[in-house]
Amino acid sequence: MRILLAGASGFLGTRLADRLTADGHQITRLVRRPPRTPDERQWNPSAGQLDPVAVAEADAVVNLAGAGVGDKRWNDDYRRLIRTSRVDSTTTLATTVAGLPADDRPRVLLNSSAVGWYGNTGDRVVEEDAPAGEGFLADVCRVWEAATRPAEDAGVRVVRLRTGLPLHRDGGLLKPQLLPFKLGIAGRLGSGRQWLPWISMEDWLDATRFVLTHDEISGPVNVVGPNPVTNAEFTRELARQLHRPAIVPIPALALKVALGGFAHEALTSTRVLPSVLTRAGYPYHHPTLPTALTAALKG
Repeated sequence: MRILLAGASGFLGTRLADRLTADGHQITRLVRRPPRTPDERQWNPSAGQLDPVAVAEADAVVNLAGAGVGDKRWNDDYRRLIRTSRVDSTTTLATTVAGLPADDRPRVLLNSSAVGWYGNTGDRVVEEDAPAGEGFLADVCRVWEAATRPAEDAGVRVVRLRTGLPLHRDGGLLKPQLLPFKLGIAGRLGSGRQWLPWISMEDWLDATRFVLTHDEISGPVNVVGPNPVTNAEFTRELARQLHRPAIVPIPALALKVALGGFAHEALTSTRVLPSVLTRAGYPYHHPTLPTALTAALKG
């Protein structure tokens, strides 16, 4: 397939581009700077600028663009960036797709979203049919997903990838925790009772490829592991695999001081199941946290 990829330089995007290229797909990367190689096309999502020819050349569009949620301490400016970087990129792609003649439109738009859609669910299990929750990230996900509507209304298959917490030692949930754990100064966050919707990197990559090629799948898809765990359980298992103690809990107040607005999301409980992937028969490589963490720590 010819795949147009936005967000190709990010934590997930670089790995997905490599995997899709290894599969034999032709990847074209959207970049905001002037192109440096033949496989790059320039765009300016904040201004809604994208050459329709770049989209018409693609069989599929994958959009992973967006400022990192955990990359910086949240203030009002960074909150705006989190929102606009997602909505602007999605709007630009979806409206460009919809504006093409029917025969020139890509067959599918895979658009990133997040399990933040559900807000704080406590101990309640949620699947893809659950409504949006409350809170900043839930609001972002609501407008983010709504921005795909033009492509969907134009008859293009749209999949909204509600990604959980991919596990890899070089980024995401795991990287910032490794040093404190190795120093023996880590522990559960807050009460530790909040549910974490983790997924191994291998399964995130393969689930995304699975959805890309299964035409019967559309709408929201929870890209998470099938066995969510609490933060306390995650902490114990990571400590066990690193052969370090994890006896220093981090109080909620300390998180609020260190993380600002992101602290609320770090303490949110989201007990999500991947019902669409399960029904479609996706075969998990790492269905349990111990095997996923083992793979993640090996890199």
